[in-house]
Amino acid sequence: TDAEVSTRKKTFAEVQTERLDQAERTVLIKCPSKLNEKKLLQYLASHGTVKSHFFFENRGISALIEFSEKSSIASLQDAVGIPSASEHHVVPFKSRLFTFTLKNPVSQHLEETPLHLSPQCHIPVKDLIEKLCLADSISSQMYILLNEYQLTEENIKLRFLACSLVRDFARAYFPDSTVKPFGSSVNTFGKLGSDVDMFLDFHDTGKHATKMKKGPFEMEYQMKRLPSERLATQRILSVIGDCLDNFGPGCANVQKILHARCPLVKFSHQPTGFQCDLSVSNSIAIRSSELLYIYGCLDSRVRALVFTIRCWARVHGLTNSAPGTWITNFSLTMMVMFFLQRRSPPIIPTLDQLKELADEKDKHIIGGYDCSFVSDLRKIKPTKNTETLDVLLGEFFEYFGNFDFRKNSLNLRKGKEVNKPESSPLYIWNPFEQDLNISKNVNQPQLEKFIAMARESAWILQKEDKTQQMINKEPWGLAALLIPFGKYSSKMKNRMKGIGSETIKSLLDSLKLNNVNSQQKAVGK
Repeated sequence: TDAEVSTRKKTFAEVQTERLDQAERTVLIKCPSKLNEKKLLQYLASHGTVKSHFFFENRGISALIEFSEKSSIASLQDAVGIPSASEHHVVPFKSRLFTFTLKNPVSQHLEETPLHLSPQCHIPVKDLIEKLCLADSISSQMYILLNEYQLTEENIKLRFLACSLVRDFARAYFPDSTVKPFGSSVNTFGKLGSDVDMFLDFHDTGKHATKMKKGPFEMEYQMKRLPSERLATQRILSVIGDCLDNFGPGCANVQKILHARCPLVKFSHQPTGFQCDLSVSNSIAIRSSELLYIYGCLDSRVRALVFTIRCWARVHGLTNSAPGTWITNFSLTMMVMFFLQRRSPPIIPTLDQLKELADEKDKHIIGGYDCSFVSDLRKIKPTKNTETLDVLLGEFFEYFGNFDFRKNSLNLRKGKEVNKPESSPLYIWNPFEQDLNISKNVNQPQLEKFIAMARESAWILQKEDKTQQMINKEPWGLAALLIPFGKYSSKMKNRMKGIGSETIKSLLDSLKLNNVNSQQKAVGK
């Protein structure tokens, strides 16, 4: 029942279904600059009940309007006109994106009301540091950072709407297809301003299996056959990419990257302001999203620590939005998960433990890999670990500052350090595709820079005199860790003892390079 679902934590699938349904009842309106909110809502109410709405800034003011009934959208669309083609000719694709302007702006000018605008991006690091200095513990600093960076309810609605609008195009060819977000938009670890990863799904599973059993015939559609699934994926994405490019209102810079390991279409969705990556259903990526969703829901410390470590890594140039030999946010997140599995008692269960709890409906075998784990959060026993985030942050830096990366790898299925199966500098087992290393891209200098920064951070946290720093109005605790550590100091050289000297030089160079970058980033330029 709905009441029962709202009191417990919803499963990943329930949240997805609810959000996708919500998005189908939603429209986006570019508003006139002088707007009376009450008048707008009064007018919209003539088409049906408005369930929720918010305003945001995106090249002017936009409003996201969620109706209670899907039929209200058709009623509104009936009243909307096609733009007059004076200097441009229009592609007559009717979407759920509208522009409202006032019929006679002069008389209505007086009634303009101040609007509350929902922020769609996080504050710059320098503003964050100021806020952090006002907190009373590292733990509360970490929750402040989490609150500033995490996705808001409004931003999530906008992400699902972007998917729903793309789905309207896909349905022109594939009537029962869906477009769903995966990755950071749904795994509880997304930060404001991050891209939207979406995939196209054709498998309307469940519905057909039961119907096919009836009757004396085996029946199937005649469909075009191609030599490989990859080729089918490339063709479908190519056509949908062209569609978005040619007909999609507000879809700009469409790039088809069809020869990548995972073929995709990148585009900028101007009405929502998102950078989007569209690919075809990848079941393993969805399982990873759900696994992280579960870990993020189990204990509030999990997300606070992940957001903190990712922000810290970004400030020090350990991660980068461009692909390369840097540690990725996904690898970093998995390192935090591994660390939390290793605490005593553990803060989150291993993947094998989650698999033990799985029942029949949780069974997922994908491409020969067992991706089963429990989906019902109530079946997972809460941790008995009571360590504060103050302790956990210091211990994280301590743990990885002294981890034997030469010998050991991180295995999240077992929650154990195991011998590396091959010689990549950093080896983190892919939780599902057991023969893959999710951090294969990371090179030795980058790993050593991570170790150096972790040691430096552990040291700063240990030696610090919080009261004195607060009296002197100096950044303390987490705030002190989010300021680039300056040139490669003598203090740091001492903590580098025991790290192979052959990479010290390349490390020094990359530190100098990154120090310039991260100082610029930290100042929020």
